Amino acid sequence: DITRIIQLAVAPVFLLTAIGTILSALNNRLGRIVDRRRIIDDRILQASAEEKKPADAEVLELNLLAQRISLIYHAIVLAIVCALLICMLVATAFLGVFITLDIAQLIGTLFILAMLALIGSLWMLLREVFLAVKGGRHDIQIRNLLR
Repeated sequence: DITRIIQLAVAPVFLLTAIGTILSALNNRLGRIVDRRRIIDDRILQASAEEKKPADAEVLELNLLAQRISLIYHAIVLAIVCALLICMLVATAFLGVFITLDIAQLIGTLFILAMLALIGSLWMLLREVFLAVKGGRHDIQIRNLLR
């Protein structure tokens, strides 16, 4: 039984590796957004020190960065929830070998919840990417792509 459980636990462990990679990408995106926010904050503080009104574009970008930070934060939380659910799934599968309980429904439920958390995390990442492209200085036109 233990050999079979180890074989069954391999797939979720590979999923943990993928989630680790996703978390790394999310953390990198968050770091870049926070760095950009610091630059804009410094510009606004400098304008205030010179008794100038901050540019509307800077205030708009600051609001956009706040939205992006929120999306990435939620994506990170959901990815971590997914990883925790997968760890619980693997632990439950091994526990099922040692106790004579039918835990198939629990394992199935944990896997479905993990997949829902992963879908939510990826959805948040997609929304953040859309905001980054929409709100950034990415004026891409089709004729430029066709050259």
